[in-house]
Amino acid sequence: MGRLNFLSQDEVKSIHDTTLRILSEIGFVWTHKESLDILMGAGCTVKGNRVYFPPELVEESIKKSGKRATLTGRGGTTRTLGDGNLYFHNLGGARDVYDAKTNSRRSAEERDVIDATRLLDALENCHTVTPFFTPQNVSGELMSLYMYRHSIPHTTKPLQGPGIQFGYEVKYALEMAAVIGVEPSALTLSLSPVSPLTIPNHESEAVIQMAKAGVAFATLPCPIGGATSPMTMAGSLAQQNAETLAIVVLSQIINPGLPIIYCGRLAMLEPRTGLLWGGLELGLASAATVQLGHYYGYSVNVYGFSTNAHTLEAQNGFERGLNAAIPALAGADELSGIGEMEAGVMGSYAQMVLDNELAGNIIRLRKGIVVNEDTLAFEGILKAMDGTRNFLGQKHTMKHLKTELNLTKLAERNTWETWERNERKGIAEHAADEAERILREHQVPPLEAQQEKELDAIMEAAAKEVVKKK
Repeated sequence: MGRLNFLSQDEVKSIHDTTLRILSEIGFVWTHKESLDILMGAGCTVKGNRVYFPPELVEESIKKSGKRATLTGRGGTTRTLGDGNLYFHNLGGARDVYDAKTNSRRSAEERDVIDATRLLDALENCHTVTPFFTPQNVSGELMSLYMYRHSIPHTTKPLQGPGIQFGYEVKYALEMAAVIGVEPSALTLSLSPVSPLTIPNHESEAVIQMAKAGVAFATLPCPIGGATSPMTMAGSLAQQNAETLAIVVLSQIINPGLPIIYCGRLAMLEPRTGLLWGGLELGLASAATVQLGHYYGYSVNVYGFSTNAHTLEAQNGFERGLNAAIPALAGADELSGIGEMEAGVMGSYAQMVLDNELAGNIIRLRKGIVVNEDTLAFEGILKAMDGTRNFLGQKHTMKHLKTELNLTKLAERNTWETWERNERKGIAEHAADEAERILREHQVPPLEAQQEKELDAIMEAAAKEVVKKK
């Protein structure tokens, strides 16, 4: 199926050219001495607290950077972003849990880190897992490492590392990955510069550590149109692109060929409330981000399932459906957001199950319609017209039943009478029941006792190094 383009090639080129002007004429707020020395050694200039990037250095860095990242799980499962498939993963970092059974929310707890990972491990259309919840009683210095440590034992899928900000997080995440046999090259981490056009010293150090270790990483700028980037989508896309490419340059000077996952999390401000994310604009921005990343040859990860909704109601469904379908049809390599609610502040077990089914539908949508001699079914039509005029008993029907239909496990497909007998349950109630069933029944192969001890020892070492004494 052909890709749906929202930007012409000339428009993509115009955004790229503006990005080069931003980096060479406006510059990037950057004060970390070691990384500035590296950048100046490659031809960048520094004035005050800004670094300026020569256009030729930016374009050279794009060309030499790795364009594909292969992720590996402890079960041996691999996913190569950019291999032509559409992959999905979940939201990371939700603070609150929505309970679909009671229509209420609560703060995430340590158990939610484990249960979310177990549930995502069971969902067939969640292809890689990201640590989901941020329990509020864990110290901020250890949060990312804690989430990673308590996700590792509960999935055999490729586990994408948490979003990080500090060099020590890279160090300890690598040590934990090594416990389960995951090499640095098969691990991904993500890092978000500060919009507009700023990278703090501790993030510069983290980029250096990732590049030296050979960790494929996702540059994850999160500009907000109208607040931390221009109100126009085109201007925000150019700024977002600059925030990505500045970090790409540093990584490629240190480690030429290091794989980069091109990402963007551009959201437009809702001026009446100050909130963001839910509207159609997010889908459009994601689709444009896909086109920009593909212009450079990268595999691209953008948001798919996103909504401002607080419950599993109609707004939730149509916002996440649009915001997933639009970038999927634009050719996204990976969509994020399984389980996301309330602009990423909240997540839900029932929502994860719903999104698993929606992801299956998006994958089917992107396959389009196959037209060949077999699918045109001339002989089948002839046979039916010369016989019963019924296609139910044909082998052709059984052969193509699963390829043509994406059969729902959750949505209502019965009569009113059957629905009433089933206690009038809708898709949200079925999803909540299914989430409970999976958490009750799904078993993940455990780690060896020695591996658990090693992970605990790593966390203890991290706590001694970084947790501030009260």
